[in-house]
Amino acid sequence: MTAQYRVLLFARYAELFGASEVCVGAAVPTTPAQLCDALRTLPGGALLPATPFLAVNGQQAFAGTVLGPDDELALLPPLAGG
Repeated sequence: MTAQYRVLLFARYAELFGASEVCVGAAVPTTPAQLCDALRTLPGGALLPATPFLAVNGQQAFAGTVLGPDDELALLPPLAGG
């Protein structure tokens, strides 16, 4: 079974893809790492870092987190504070 996953893009990532969100098709279940691999095949995706900061449904997540068909992935740029 496959599903369309909504991926939110912020700051530099939105610039790379020319959009604030994209939909990516993948098997159910999948992981953020697999969705990032799919994103890298899209125009602009080759410039994604090897391990971007990730959030699933608004909570920090890791590359191996298992996603369900209704989960939303967000790619967050590196954050700096002062």
